[in-house]
Amino acid sequence: MSPPGDLCTCFAGENGGPYGDHHESADPNCTHCKKSDPSPSSFYYSSSLGYVSVPLSDSEKLRRVVTASIKGFTIGAGLKGGLAIFSILARLRRRKLLASLRKEGVITNNEAIVTALKETLRYGLFLGTFAGTFVSVDEIIGSLAGHRRTAKWRALLAGAIAGPSMLLTGLNTQHTSLAIYILMRAAVLASRCGIKSKRFGGICKPLTWAHGDIFLMCLSSSQILSAYILKQESLPPSYKSFLNKHGGKDTVILQGVKEIASGIPFTNLEAIEKYYKSIGTNIKLDPAMEVPCSIVHGDQSCSAHIISFLVQAYKRALPVYLPVYLIPALIVHRQDLLKRHYSILLKGLLGTARSSLFLSVYCSSAWLAAIFFYLTF
Repeated sequence: MSPPGDLCTCFAGENGGPYGDHHESADPNCTHCKKSDPSPSSFYYSSSLGYVSVPLSDSEKLRRVVTASIKGFTIGAGLKGGLAIFSILARLRRRKLLASLRKEGVITNNEAIVTALKETLRYGLFLGTFAGTFVSVDEIIGSLAGHRRTAKWRALLAGAIAGPSMLLTGLNTQHTSLAIYILMRAAVLASRCGIKSKRFGGICKPLTWAHGDIFLMCLSSSQILSAYILKQESLPPSYKSFLNKHGGKDTVILQGVKEIASGIPFTNLEAIEKYYKSIGTNIKLDPAMEVPCSIVHGDQSCSAHIISFLVQAYKRALPVYLPVYLIPALIVHRQDLLKRHYSILLKGLLGTARSSLFLSVYCSSAWLAAIFFYLTF
């Protein structure tokens, strides 16, 4: 299969295009193939839409660097700023609770706004610098050593040099979760290349198994949920807060479940009874209990609890996913908002609804499975 348009087969394939892993023969009709290594003036620039048959001048290379930096800053600041706006709005809705917490040293709304602005600027600078550095190094290496000759390793080196730009998010702040997320995205891309590779295709074959993604999800969930119940101190503070919110259980309840799961004597049954009393439920817990139903859902039946928990979990999940879908849509599709605003909005709302349903069913299933196994075994 030949590439679309005026592109030669060798150049599209050699640079990782969709038409082959590497070229074996040159195109006699292509001026690019007649040279062992193209000079900067004869290089045909690869964009996200494919290869274009217009050589890049020095001014166009500079414009590419500037454009990448601006786009990176816009995306970083837009995403972080948008999420910060929703977070601040959520704080403002809980003014009464925050008023009592401020006495205990919790930051005020004004302090939260200042922090959000700083974080927005930092993440904008991080992504802008990352994108600008990557493109700059990519162009410099290509100009000095030849684009064709360095095609296999140029992006790898450019990414390694651009990586330290994460320091712009804060010298005294570790972003291990962000780094791990980027690492996982890189692993996904590497696995896709491995599946198509003749050399590594056999090693990566398990990644093509039907429902292999579900198997990985189950393994991940078993580790995450066991840490959530048995070893919360092993979780990062932000992730711990996320799980505690969407797990839908007070910390005293989690402590009671942990103790019965670990087979150790109860130490906080009175605290659990006091918690349920504060929400209008009077229960008396048995220290000799073997099934934690009364700890997990008080005087509700198991089925009634799961249904009510699912509804409450869905309400908790909606504010989480609404900015995750709508803000990127406003940034990525900003030029099409006037033409396709209904379809863009509909896709964002549909994605929010589906992801919220996933998270609520996930959390509900976790408690349902815990109760089921206690009742069964």
